Amino acid sequence: MQGRRIREKLRNGERVCGTHVVNLGGPFHVDRVAGLSPDFVFICTEHMPLDRTEVAMMCRMYSDRGVSPMVRIPYPSRQLAAMFLDGGAEGIVAPYVEEVEEVLELVGAVRYRPIKGKFLREMLSGQREPKEKTQRFLERFNADRYLIIGIESVAAIENLEALIGIDGVDGVFLGPHDITCSMEIPEEYDNPEFVEAIADVIRRCRKLNKGVGIHMDASLPAYQRYLEEGMNFVLNAADVTKMADRLSEDFEALRT
Repeated sequence: MQGRRIREKLRNGERVCGTHVVNLGGPFHVDRVAGLSPDFVFICTEHMPLDRTEVAMMCRMYSDRGVSPMVRIPYPSRQLAAMFLDGGAEGIVAPYVEEVEEVLELVGAVRYRPIKGKFLREMLSGQREPKEKTQRFLERFNADRYLIIGIESVAAIENLEALIGIDGVDGVFLGPHDITCSMEIPEEYDNPEFVEAIADVIRRCRKLNKGVGIHMDASLPAYQRYLEEGMNFVLNAADVTKMADRLSEDFEALRT
């Protein structure tokens, strides 16, 4: 279990590096990826057609090899977060979060499991403090769980401190495509307005000791600036894109 190490690194500003795994594959595929010693693998159920059984298999295979599995759920939902945690995920990435209420529900699902119902609502609202024995149990039970929220709109950026200031949020995942669309400059990733907005979010996240990252082409000129500003949640490409890029280069060379 690597979750607590990921959480500590995100908080301390240390870089954690991983990749998006799309291919379920088998032990050979997993061994090759895990052999590169990534901190985490990113498994997406928002855009990829993966079912619950497939995700559980991927989570178990990677965690058994010392790689932390994080799962992006289809939408902010405490039920989905709990479901994938039960399947073996250590980290939950919740996309397109804009409301404090969404964050509180996610924190409850990820950091306060297995407490539910009225007891959980009272804890999250500050109306009730758990007894010492319960507090120790929760810390032990959820020691390797972490929560990353998707900041993917102008509304979320404007509400950033309220969203990430909640105890139990460990990091932020920036969605460049959705952000540029929300800014009405779709896919203009080199637009100075977008670049400055991302740099500003990174600084604000690090000021509150939250990890922060963005999934975009590392060859873009602005990417190095984001690293210099303090971006420390580094999601590098995906297994299928790396494979396709390499095969494309090989085929081009072989056909000339």
